[in-house]
Amino acid sequence: MSAVVEVEDLVKVFRVRKPADGRFGGLRRMIHPRYETREAVAGVSFSVEAGEIVGYIGPNGAGKSTTVKCLAGILRPTSGHVCLNGVVPWQQRAAAARQIGVVFGQKTALWWDVPLIDTLKLLRELYDVPRETFDRNLRLLDDVLGVGQLFHVPVRQLSLGQRVRADLAAALVHGPRILFLDEPTIGLDVSVKASIRTLLTRIARSTGVTVLLTTHDVGDIRRLCDRLLVIDHGRLIFEGSIEETILHFAPERHLIVELTSPPRCELSAPGVRVDASGDLRRVLAYHPNGLQPVDLMRLVMQAYEVRDFKFEEPDIEEIVRGIYDRSLGA
Repeated sequence: MSAVVEVEDLVKVFRVRKPADGRFGGLRRMIHPRYETREAVAGVSFSVEAGEIVGYIGPNGAGKSTTVKCLAGILRPTSGHVCLNGVVPWQQRAAAARQIGVVFGQKTALWWDVPLIDTLKLLRELYDVPRETFDRNLRLLDDVLGVGQLFHVPVRQLSLGQRVRADLAAALVHGPRILFLDEPTIGLDVSVKASIRTLLTRIARSTGVTVLLTTHDVGDIRRLCDRLLVIDHGRLIFEGSIEETILHFAPERHLIVELTSPPRCELSAPGVRVDASGDLRRVLAYHPNGLQPVDLMRLVMQAYEVRDFKFEEPDIEEIVRGIYDRSLGA
């Protein structure tokens, strides 16, 4: 596979007005404004291969949406390089627009008072899509998204879930190779979220489109993403599969042991720690890279009279929550 999204040392700095204190602070700010610079994205580099679904995650204000806007050509970065299938988005906007589709959460790109099909036809004209290609794409989108029944309904009459499907159709009708999704399931109820996730997976598999997804929803991460990019304070702090992310941020595993009687002595072995204990219960922490579960169980059986045991794997939800909590406490 070849990279369709290439990002190298991306930096975006904003110049913002500083607040003015005191009784006449607002007046002073208007007459003699003072400015400061804020670095929203600080030297981010990554690539996305064709057909991947990559999650771009991090706390609020980490730089996710700013990155996506630079990739989509909406913002011009302060420095760095972005290439989408050989196109620099802020230099070749028309060519980049044909390469990408974008959905920004609840910010719809549809015309509110006209039927969905009229919006799609207008997009066909804007993107100069041949009619045969347009009709084929409509059939595919109806098959995958089930939007055919919505074609003649004014957008203002669509439910939130229907509107998300319509927004996805509008983003894909010109046949882009790259799809940017910024919080696509925000505000949806549980059943609609599950439906949208299924549809996104079908879209990626049936069209071969490459997806970069920003989200706070752990369900999106768990069910959609092949790989994760973790950003914090504008910097990329990790990238890898979900399994690699868990291993990186939670390297320890736990074994919960239920005992038949209080032990005469505690288990003592290199790489094993008693994390919590009760009269008839022990929680043992260990590193799976240093000690295999079968070897750990051999040590446990030698030290304790075991009634039951359970290996406990860390969950990606706990990992994501820990990343966000660490950022808030920084």
